[in-house]
Formats: sequence, structure tokens, C-alpha cells
Amino acid sequence: MNEGAPLLERAFALEPNERAYEIEAIEGEVPEFVSGVYYLAGPGRFRRGDFSYRHWLDGDGMVCRLAFDGDRVHFANRFVRSDKWTLEEEAGKALFRGFGSKFPGDRLMRGIALESPVNVSAYRFDGKLLVFGEQGLPWALDPVSLETLGKYTFHKAINDISPFSAHPKIDRRSGELFNFGVSFSSARPSFTLYRFSPDGELLTRRRAPLAHPCSVHDFGLSPNYACVYISPYLLDISRLSKEGATLMESLSWRPELGSRLMILDRDTGEPLANLEIGDRYCLHFINVWERGDLLCVDVLEMDEPVYGEYQGVPDLFESAPRGRPVRYTVDAAAWRVVETRALDYDLTPDFAAIDPRKHQQPYRDFWMLGISAAGQPGRKFFDQLVHCRWDRHTTEDVYQAPERGYLCGEPIFLPAPHSERGAVICQMFDADLETSYFLLFDSERVSAGPLARLRLEEPIPLLFHASHHVA
Repeated sequence: MNEGAPLLERAFALEPNERAYEIEAIEGEVPEFVSGVYYLAGPGRFRRGDFSYRHWLDGDGMVCRLAFDGDRVHFANRFVRSDKWTLEEEAGKALFRGFGSKFPGDRLMRGIALESPVNVSAYRFDGKLLVFGEQGLPWALDPVSLETLGKYTFHKAINDISPFSAHPKIDRRSGELFNFGVSFSSARPSFTLYRFSPDGELLTRRRAPLAHPCSVHDFGLSPNYACVYISPYLLDISRLSKEGATLMESLSWRPELGSRLMILDRDTGEPLANLEIGDRYCLHFINVWERGDLLCVDVLEMDEPVYGEYQGVPDLFESAPRGRPVRYTVDAAAWRVVETRALDYDLTPDFAAIDPRKHQQPYRDFWMLGISAAGQPGRKFFDQLVHCRWDRHTTEDVYQAPERGYLCGEPIFLPAPHSERGAVICQMFDADLETSYFLLFDSERVSAGPLARLRLEEPIPLLFHASHHVA
């Protein structure tokens, strides 16, 4: 067995139960200002009958709910009862091809696309909790019980084959939800921007042509623009639909084609600019904001794609490509990049988050996860929580998890009223004890270690994206 990331396999061998209870085992003090509900979504189970999934994005979708109510903290978790989950539960075996997993006789949705395990992100919208997969319709859950209510179609504006991503943006001022999708047609690939009212009515749907069928996972939103980092990571959809390949086998990295920053009018979807920005890869944005005629696009930029690092479970991140936070400053009057700035942290950063009050605004601080062993041989996993500041080139505020402690779950900022400070929460799995925690940190001093450790009664898998809702 690979000696890197010792005992990591335990996190991917879990058979989690669905639970709901008040957390009793709390070490330290939960700050009094912490309130509301924290949601966390991701792949929750990696085995069906005798078949084990090989890719992190293939696991059955699970959602966790952590509700802060005065001096009480309530936890709940449930699987998303998607079409895929329901049919495979009834059959007692895997039926559908995955992002990186295949087997004889596996199925595709309508013969052309993956059946989504709905396992990437969760957001409150229109009185529901919407859970998103890498492509396809989101599913609506009851935001308290986590009961699956059904597919959410935005009043039938989209359907199963509408291109739709896992990274919507909800504007805090208007309540509108924006999202995108990519059509991977080899002849006419395109990018579609959607805009919905707070009650889910479609306001705008605009398609923009792409030069190549590029995989796009995330995008950014500013007060006037939608920004898309187009990486030359091409998907040959015919390999998936006609040749029996996995989606992972259908992707190819073509850095010689170059990367571009596509900028659209956020309300109409009209393409405004398409700027050359080198030959790297972006999985996640940090923030996008404006200062006069300048547009600042902040991303986590990697030397190459990361999806190959998610395979094969549990031996992840064997290469762990270098990456770093990068700011592109664009002159929106002339549509040209006038400055590119990178911070010095390059240990495979991912899952960046900011104070939600600063979305689409100037800001200084953000938090992300990193892999301390990046660049070393063998499997690895996230074990650092990193607090970065744009006014400092070097990064000094870093929490290093204990040996065999693995961090995951997007590190969400929980704001303190009338203050720039707050708390940061993320998930940790102690592989020695096979125990899961939620850790709470002082946002300005994560290197000092957790203010509180909330120990769960049963372990949960290492999940993906999180969000925070305050009524």
C-alpha cells in the first residue's frame, strides 16, 4: 500500500449512516456570534455491491447540515435521492458509468451523458436547499430535514439535458441566481449563461460560442460582469457516448491552445471580451470585483488540470500539480490585462472562500486548503488551512493538521456582526481514530489552531463544497 497520506483509505471505505442529533462532544468554545446553518455536500459512498468507484467525483451525493442555535449545535446528514441513487439502491448494484469509473453494461443518461450523483455543492434558494452535480439539473431538498423533494427545473426553464454546472452564484443584493453550462459539441461548442429571479423564474439565457469544447467548472460574478476562465482542457463527447469511455478518458489537456478569460455582460450574457492569459488551468474562482474601469479577477490557477488527481480512489494527488492564487487586473475600457499578480503559496491550493459580505467587492483576506507534501512522490491529501492576504506576498498564517489528520470541505467564513473578523469552519477526518470533526478557527489566526472541535458521533466522508445560511 502507498505510504503517502497514511490511512487515507479509511475515509473512502466508510459506509456512512444517515443521522440527526445534537453534538455533545465539543472541545473548546464556539464563538457566541456563530449562528445560522452550514451546509456541506460531496461524494459520500464509493461502493455499490461488489463494485468500487475509482474517482472522487463518482461517489454517491451526500449533504450534511450543521445548525448553530445558541449554545447548541445540531448535525444531520442524508444521501440525495437522485434518479441514479434510487435506481441503484433498488438494484443493489452500480448501473451507471461514472466520471472515472466504468464496467460492462454500464448506462448513460439518455445514452449521451453521465447520470449525475449530485455530489458537488449545496445552496439555499427559493426556500429550498438546492444540491448540484458536475452537470445536470439540481435537486431540491428540505433545508431542515434534508428530505429529497425532487428535481428543480426553475419552473421548467431547464431539463435533464440542459448544460448546467455545479457552481451557481447567488447575488446577495438582488437574490438572483446565476449559473452556466457548456455544450461540448465538436462542431459548435458553446457557453450558456443563465440568470434567474429569486423565486426561480428564468430572466436571461444567452449562448456564447467557444473555440473548443473546454471543460469549465466554475465562474465569477462582479456587479457588471460574468467572468469565465477558459482552460484548454477539451472534452471529446463522442468518446463518452459512442466509444464507452469514461468522462475522465474523454478529456485531454492541450496547453498549446492557450487559456483565455472570457468576459460577459452579467445581466444579458452578451460576450464583451476574450483575452489571452497564458496556458494554465483554473478549477475555482476566489472573487471578482470592480474599481472604476478596472476589473479584478481572482482565481486559483494551476499548472495543469487536477481531475486526474482524483483517481484512483483512495490513492489521490500522487502528482499534486502546483498552483497559486492569481489576480488578473483588466482594463474594462480597453479590454486588456494590465497586471497579473501571483501570491507565493503554491502547495496545490483549492476550495478558496472569502467573507460573504465581500462578494463582488474589494477585499483583502481569503482562506483555502493546501497539501503540504505537494511536489513529493506518493499519494497526498489536504492537510493545511491557509489564510491569505492580498496585501502580503508571503503567507504566514497556516494551520497544519496533525499527522493522519485530513482536511476537507470548503473553509467557510462565518462573519461576526459589526466586525471584519469572524470564524472559519472546515471538516477534518482523523484517520487514526476514524473520527470526523468540524473545526472552528479565529479567521485572523488560523495558525493558532482551532477555537473549537466538534466531534461527530460517527465519521463522515471527505466532502467538497460548503455554504452558510442565516435567516
